Amino acid sequence: MNKKILIVEDDQIVANIYRNKFSVEGFQVEVALDGQSGMEVLKTFRPDAVVLDLMLPKMTGVDFMKQVRAHEDFQQLPVIVFSNTYLTNMVQEAWKAGATKCLSKANCTPKQVIEVLRATMNDGEANGSTSGGTLTSFTRRPPSRAASPVSQQRDQQFQSELLNSFKKGLPESLSVLRSHLQAMFKAGDENARLKEAQQLYRRIHAITANAGMVGLVMISQMADALEALLKELHEKPKALNASTMRTVASAVDLLAILFKTALDPKRQDIPAANILVVDDEAISRRAITYSLEKAKLKCVSAEDPNAAFDLMSKDHFDLVFLDVDMPGMNGFELCTKLRALPAYKKTPVVFVTSLNDFESRANSTMSGGNDFIAKPFLFMELAVKALLYVFRSHLDSTKPVSR
Repeated sequence: MNKKILIVEDDQIVANIYRNKFSVEGFQVEVALDGQSGMEVLKTFRPDAVVLDLMLPKMTGVDFMKQVRAHEDFQQLPVIVFSNTYLTNMVQEAWKAGATKCLSKANCTPKQVIEVLRATMNDGEANGSTSGGTLTSFTRRPPSRAASPVSQQRDQQFQSELLNSFKKGLPESLSVLRSHLQAMFKAGDENARLKEAQQLYRRIHAITANAGMVGLVMISQMADALEALLKELHEKPKALNASTMRTVASAVDLLAILFKTALDPKRQDIPAANILVVDDEAISRRAITYSLEKAKLKCVSAEDPNAAFDLMSKDHFDLVFLDVDMPGMNGFELCTKLRALPAYKKTPVVFVTSLNDFESRANSTMSGGNDFIAKPFLFMELAVKALLYVFRSHLDSTKPVSR
């Protein structure tokens, strides 16, 4: 008898893609579009495994798992969880609730999910026993040795069809994103802004999954980070201010560029970047470095502006975060000084400051700064901001030379 798989996923398009792929591979499949429906289907369908998105309406994925594990018949049922790469607290909650595997939705293809499912069901893997509370991320790799030429061809055709469908829908996706973004900026009150931010989140959530399925890593990772920021803004409405809204708008602008320039699955290497953080306050400096670590970006920190300038004179940094109010030499002065170095004429410089007035903005621009973030900032805002500049620099460096 064919193994039975229950997919609990609120995005109808994503759910249908997985349903079709699993069915072709010989599984019997049912789909539920929210957590409550998922529980009802679970009890009647009695699947051999569940593929579960954590971000669900009516009942979260974590609550769904708690109910599953509380049921005597389903305590050993394999549950494969999809989550956002940056929502580490939710991933930890999923492990505690009894997840068998936690996968990154941003870089996971249907073929890889099938491999995980088969390995899990065949090995009788114990709940949460293999990944130590972390999120499994996949990298592109050649087809499995065991795969037949016919199977490989079928997988390639499936991925090609998915990619073409994704590309075809990009103009409409971008139009919807810009519509919600514009409405968010024009909203007259906090509730209206939050409503539009939530709608924007749902759209970005779908883009993360779809881009991940077709192997467009640059788009999926940028969407993954923006999705996490929008979720945090929904949970912390007071943080939905001019600074965070500007960061969200810049991220949507970058996605628009990626929709045109990053559509080749064979050219999806994420750029490495060396980042310098300059701030005389230890707590603030640690907050910035932690945000960069969340985005898996390498950084060096310095508390003294003069020492930071010496570092820049000896090494090359691809992005610089500067505090403004520092003893000896303020951030504006340091920025002016670094712009005099030949290697730093175009290096992105982002000011991180509590000085959020017009004069500070003018000084940041006059001294050669590219952007600024107002303190206190959300970790994910700074992570998104960093990814924006790293990806932009990568796109600029890989542009074909015109003749």
